Amino acid sequence: MRRRDRHPRQLVRKATGRLLATSLALVALFFAGASVSAWAGGDPDGLAGSTGEGSTVETTTQQVTVPAELPGSEENPSQRVHRLVRAYRSRAGARRVALRPPAPVLRGIQHQLNAAASTQKTERSEQPQPVLKAPRSRAPRALDPEALAPGGAATIWLHRSLPDPTPPAERLSLDFAVQLALEARNARVSWSLVLAVLRAHGHTGHVPASAEKIRALSGRLAALGAESSPMDAVRALSGSTRFAEKAVALANYNRAVGLYSLVTGLEKAKPRLSRLVLSDPRIDIYAGGRDDISKGLIDVRVIVLIRYLTASFGQASVSSLHSGHRLYARPGIVSAHVYGLAVDISAVGKTSIAGHQEPGGITERAVESILLLPAELQPQQVISLLGLGGPSFPLGDHADHIHVGY
Repeated sequence: MRRRDRHPRQLVRKATGRLLATSLALVALFFAGASVSAWAGGDPDGLAGSTGEGSTVETTTQQVTVPAELPGSEENPSQRVHRLVRAYRSRAGARRVALRPPAPVLRGIQHQLNAAASTQKTERSEQPQPVLKAPRSRAPRALDPEALAPGGAATIWLHRSLPDPTPPAERLSLDFAVQLALEARNARVSWSLVLAVLRAHGHTGHVPASAEKIRALSGRLAALGAESSPMDAVRALSGSTRFAEKAVALANYNRAVGLYSLVTGLEKAKPRLSRLVLSDPRIDIYAGGRDDISKGLIDVRVIVLIRYLTASFGQASVSSLHSGHRLYARPGIVSAHVYGLAVDISAVGKTSIAGHQEPGGITERAVESILLLPAELQPQQVISLLGLGGPSFPLGDHADHIHVGY
């Protein structure tokens, strides 16, 4: 018996079902392959940072591979250095690492940072500045002692926007900063001390020393016991107590500003440094002063000075910034405090300045440490009851604080 032909609609329905099944199978295979490729080419160690950006290139070392962002990435350089150091720690531990020569992509990032900083400085300088005038009918008042220099000459404070104390030409390159951090960690010494010794020897610029020199200096400082006694180690290395004092002071400064600030510049790092000051339990600041800092009214030099004294002595107390200080230093001349360019320190190392200004005491040591700051952070006035030369001089009404003005 002849089999009856199927209806045309049944044939179409069967062909359509087969085509749909085949299509679904192909789609499933496509996505499975994509998932495998993404897993194989991803970042299994989670070293791509917290920004979630997927576009990365890699810088390869002898024992570690660390990711670097492509040009145009907006990742903060401080996060970049943190990320690179974390990558090193997770991949290489304490084994010796030597980075390849600086990668062009990193140099491009540094140029972009420098250009952005220059643009910000230009914009700040072009902003109109308010002019404060003395009241016409105000009776003459005595000169502010803080406006007087030795010999009776007056310092006239002008309202000006100071440039970044670390201009682009003096900032560390990102590659050097990473190399310094890794080599110092390998040798178990502080990067801040290694950099300080280099600076004290006169090594400046983006790359103060080669990788080989960093490695050799770090190893030498470690062998001399720098971890337990930095002063003794540097003194043994140099044979000079004065050199050791300068190097340790620079190390305290480096630690106060942080490695990342030395790459980006202090002005760019000011918000971060301000937050660190406000959150540091070792720093005592009156309520008005804390408000001054949180509002950005205080110059970054003053912020760094507070952190520097804290790093040097373990504690610092601030009695005057902008708030609470009188407007005029002398008739018609506005005080540096009003511009956020001065600070009064009432205690360091939990020892009050009042009653402790004897020769060799805490006040003398604090003033000496301020005078050892880098040239770009040197103040114009350091006033107490002691005169130690340079910008420091004594005034009788500064028995309870050290005035530092920029």
